[in-house]
Amino acid sequence: MSEVALLQIIGLVVVGIGIGILLFLQSKFLRVMGFVIIVLGTFSLIALGVPQMASLPPAIETFDITKVNTPDDLAGIGQKIFFSKGQCALCHSIGPSESARCPDLKGIGAKLSPEFIYESLTDPQAYIYLDFRHEDVPKEYPARMPHINKNPIALSEQEIYSVIAFLQKMSGEPISVKVEDVLGISENGSTEVASVADHGA
Repeated sequence: MSEVALLQIIGLVVVGIGIGILLFLQSKFLRVMGFVIIVLGTFSLIALGVPQMASLPPAIETFDITKVNTPDDLAGIGQKIFFSKGQCALCHSIGPSESARCPDLKGIGAKLSPEFIYESLTDPQAYIYLDFRHEDVPKEYPARMPHINKNPIALSEQEIYSVIAFLQKMSGEPISVKVEDVLGISENGSTEVASVADHGA
């Protein structure tokens, strides 16, 4: 018997006790208590009847970097990393957002060179970005950018360059990251990307 089924049986017993108190006892206090027990038991049964979604860790999606043939393929991998293992979308928005914890990345691939983006990912405190689009004091963002190539995120060099390719493509720029250069970074041809899409998160 599952844990939910056991809790539902307990809920039914509680409601039954409440009904018994209302039917057979005359004390006003006990009758009020019986009514409260029925209400609480009913709410518990309703809550247990709602379908539950298991909270699972992200699935591991693997891709073979040696099968990447075009810069668009590389950008596709970068997009998966951006929204999953890289955790970029937790803080950055793509388009203006007042609730963003970090700078907007819309068009960033057209504004910054791949070298600058790489430095921003691997040594984020080398240059601190302030948002000068506002009329008054530049906006300082509350979140501090982590070193993306170190724990806990720990993207590989290939993954970092894939994200850079995605940022360039997203900005409508030609992708300047060369597939052959990325393939030459490591002899290990495969890497892993944590994907949350399969779990509806």
